[in-house]
This record gives sequence, structure tokens and C-alpha cells, in this order.
Amino acid sequence: MPTEESPASVSTPVPAAAAAEPDEPAASAEQLAPVMSESAEAESSVEADDAPSVPRARRRGRTTLLIATAAVLGLVAGTCAGYLVQADRAPTELPSLSQPVVAQAKGPGPEPLSAAQDHRVKTDGDLRKLLLPRPKGTKVPDWAPERDGWLDLAVYAGELEHSDRVFGDLVTAEFRRAAGVTWTVGSTYNASVRLVQYRQEENLSASDQAGGWDVDDTSSWPVPGASDGMVYLFKPERKAGYLPLYKAQATASRGDIAMEIWIYDSKPIPKSKIMDLAKRQMERL
Repeated sequence: MPTEESPASVSTPVPAAAAAEPDEPAASAEQLAPVMSESAEAESSVEADDAPSVPRARRRGRTTLLIATAAVLGLVAGTCAGYLVQADRAPTELPSLSQPVVAQAKGPGPEPLSAAQDHRVKTDGDLRKLLLPRPKGTKVPDWAPERDGWLDLAVYAGELEHSDRVFGDLVTAEFRRAAGVTWTVGSTYNASVRLVQYRQEENLSASDQAGGWDVDDTSSWPVPGASDGMVYLFKPERKAGYLPLYKAQATASRGDIAMEIWIYDSKPIPKSKIMDLAKRQMERL
């Protein structure tokens, strides 16, 4: 009769290899590691073969960099080639800077131009000699601004309206010098003639000054023989308790000299009187 076996008597099954070769030692972890690594690589390669292929992204900027580098190298090479070509060429000869020797003329030099041919002979001399002479029978008033026939810049500007502004304008216009003559007849008539000379290094100041007068409310006529010459007769100025004041003016220019003539009287001034003075003064210029 069979008896129930106790748990202690139940034997655990043993693998056949272990049972057949009890004397062979078991494989260590170091020995099993290569086998496991090969197995893992095989599995990963299988998975990689089975996975869909993904295209690699192309690196940007490489083509642009190659083109830029080629352009720079081409520029450098062209510059070097140009220098080499130019260095091999013979230098170009420059034209001679010397001029042919001019033979000196013999004999006396030409005579200086006369005053009729060169106006500067007159204008660079004594300006007072070009003024009309004071008529006989007339007097020089005590208030005449001329000193020995000359007027400096301050005195000449002081004879004009707005003298402070006019002084600066004359400086800008390159005032050089002025000469004048004044005379009176009786107690009401007086006349003044001025010749004002300018340097004219930058502007034609004489012509500008001759045409720059305020001549409103006047009658005017051109002066014969003077391109910018004019004669003006002003309307009389009347004030209670005073005699009427009549005024006539003539302006013109010749070269660097501006001519100015004024006549004042308590009676009307004939056009012929101021016109005659203007024509005779221009003839002297």
C-alpha cells in the first residue's frame, strides 16, 4: 500500500545537462555578456531594417559659401594678374613741361595808352579834377560837406537818408573814395555834384548805386550818352509857414564811378538845367 510521501522526500527536477555533466562549472556573467550583446545587436539591426528610411536633412548655406569664396578668389586673382600685366609694360612718356624759348623783342616798348584809350588813366588820378567846375558868380556855402573837395565814407553816408544803414551798404559795395563840389546862388538855390568811386572787385557797384535811388512820384528822362543815366524832377514838398521845396536829381555811372547831382530851389527847376549839368559831367568822365 502506498504511503504518502512527505514534502522533504519530493525531489526537484534537474536539467539533463546538469545531470549528465555534474562536474562542468556553470557559465559566469562575463561569459554570457558577449552573447547577450550579439543578440541585442542582431535584434536592433532587424528592427532598423524593418523601420521606414528617413532622408537626412541637407545642411544649408554651403552652396552660397562656395559661390562667395569663388568670387573673392576670382577678384584677388584678377587684381594680381592686372598688376603683373601692368608691371611688365614700359612706362608711358609724359609730355615735356618746358616751353620753347621766346626771343625777346628789341627796341623801345610801346607807349602807354592815352586817357582817351584807357579810362583808368583818368579815374586812378585825382578824382576832383573830373568834377564840373563851380560856376562863376556862385558861392561855397558854409555847410558844404566837402573838405578840400573830398568826402570820406562817414561824411558821404551822413548826407543821405538812413545814414546808419547806408554806411553798412557802402562798405558792402566796396566804397573807395568820393569827391564833390557844392555851390549856391542867392538864398534858395543850391546844387551839389558827387563822384563816388568803388573798388568793384566782386560786384558792379557803381552801376548798382546809380540805379538804386528812391524816385517815386517823379518825372524822368534818360541822359544821352549814358546807358543807365536818368534825370528826375520831384513833386514839390509843401509845409505850412515855409516856401515850397523843389528838387531835381541826376544819376549815371561810367566804369567804377557813380555820378550824382542834386539841385534844390524854392522855384520850379527846369528840366534843361539839370539835364545840362548831367551831360556836361558825363562828358568829363
